[in-house]
Amino acid sequence: MKKMKVKKIEDLKKRRKKNKDSSASVDKSKTTPLHHKLEQNVDELKQSIGASNDVVIKQFYIGKSKEKKCALVFIDGLVDKTSIQEFILESMMVDYTEEEKDKEKKSIQQQDFSSSNMIEQLKQQLLPVSEVEELADLQTLYDHVFSGDTILLLDESPSGLIIGTREWKQRAVMEPSSQMVVRGPRDGFTETLRTNTMLIRRRIKDKNLRLESHSIGKVTKTDVTMMYLEGIVNDGVVKEVRERLKRIDTDAILESGYIEEFIQDEAYTPFPTVYNSERPDTIAAGILEGRVAILVDGTPFVLLVPALFVQFFQSSEDYYHRTDIVIAVRLLRYFAFFLSLLTPSIYIAVTTFHHEMLPTPLLISLAAQREGVPFPAFIEALLMVGAFEILHEAGIRMPRAVGSAISIVGALVLGEAAVQAGLVSAVMVIVVALTAISSFVSPSFNMGISVRLIRVFLMILASIFGLFGIILGLIVMVLHLCSLRSFGIPYMSPLAPLNASNQKDAILRLPHWSLLTRPHLISQKNVVREQTVKKGKPKPPTKNREEGGSKS
Repeated sequence: MKKMKVKKIEDLKKRRKKNKDSSASVDKSKTTPLHHKLEQNVDELKQSIGASNDVVIKQFYIGKSKEKKCALVFIDGLVDKTSIQEFILESMMVDYTEEEKDKEKKSIQQQDFSSSNMIEQLKQQLLPVSEVEELADLQTLYDHVFSGDTILLLDESPSGLIIGTREWKQRAVMEPSSQMVVRGPRDGFTETLRTNTMLIRRRIKDKNLRLESHSIGKVTKTDVTMMYLEGIVNDGVVKEVRERLKRIDTDAILESGYIEEFIQDEAYTPFPTVYNSERPDTIAAGILEGRVAILVDGTPFVLLVPALFVQFFQSSEDYYHRTDIVIAVRLLRYFAFFLSLLTPSIYIAVTTFHHEMLPTPLLISLAAQREGVPFPAFIEALLMVGAFEILHEAGIRMPRAVGSAISIVGALVLGEAAVQAGLVSAVMVIVVALTAISSFVSPSFNMGISVRLIRVFLMILASIFGLFGIILGLIVMVLHLCSLRSFGIPYMSPLAPLNASNQKDAILRLPHWSLLTRPHLISQKNVVREQTVKKGKPKPPTKNREEGGSKS
């Protein structure tokens, strides 16, 4: 055994050394400068990229006597060809048979480009494009050309130009499909990073809104952007998010779920410690509270940190309705949460250990229904819950046209057939149906998955210890929740530790005129939302004694 462990350790060391050597070679390629000759740069591109038919390398001449050779490099499908044709090629390649109307254009075109400031002349006089940067090494060339930019290379020049021509097919802004609301905005995030930042800037028109860009993934080089409000956000949280993003060392980032798993505080917990949403109004509200948004290119789901337990029971629609309606709806969500969590386990505990808790007529009815059932209550509940989970997953994966039909018909047919066959009792079908419906009340899908996992754990405890096992499981769950943190913020705040001033928007939601402060643990600077408004209920408008409106 010891020899095997030593051998495994040696293999791990060899792999780490090999990875370090490969990463060192990659780092060297990052600092490799462009060749002085254009042909060498073109040959290097063709050799490294291969025979890819979507890579376009167009070579042409510019200058007074066409003495300067250039090359444009871009990826077909990632660029705007109209911009390349009208603003780059037509500006640099002049037809010398045109009339005097092009004299001004010719005067620029006929300059002597053999001077040392050739790059500056192109940037300032010849290229009518807003995004133009200078290029010096090969790795930067690869990064930008595969991101949709166009590269201009010149002969006898150790540098080139990066021209912003990004344009690709993208999905239009549509209504979010995972977080539906009755009242509220209908726009949702898309898979394009710049569109997502625009949707947030439309809502927060403030000069202190900051964007920090990162490129994560050795192969994918995915663009990841942090958004926060300077002067409101906690600087410690921003620093921690920045450091965690920089520590990510992986080949690929294809969705924000990759980032979520890398930066979360606790990996082995069923509860989500990073909030995600595809609604711009939800993310904008979180930024205004002092949170940090993390946008990932290629996904419509934006991350929001730090995340609290009560946040997963709040919906953006809560702030668009009256206070009394919102309070009732939020209490209903918490009640449905406990129903979904505890209903099967309480049924198992009561029918197995605590018959005395049931009224005699109900106990007789349950005993009559379970007379022909060959399984104990735990196995019966486990079969029905497992069947529901299979139907749930099948309904999600099936095509949209038949998914809902299969879920409804499958549930009805399986439930009725199981009762008729005597495998389960009719009460168990009602219990599982109530549990399933209650699990969909939560606005956050992540919290619903957590409830599904903990539900099975409580069912096992209930089958062994009865109600004492359920109470023990709840105590363990609460202790675990209180031990969690999200970027240094207690997960159960403002409930534990208790903060009286933040209870206005925790379980309940008081009127907007009373929500004068931001969450204290999240935003420790500029806590007051509106300093000019006095605390208390606003006075109603004075009624005029005379009918027909106010006096002039």
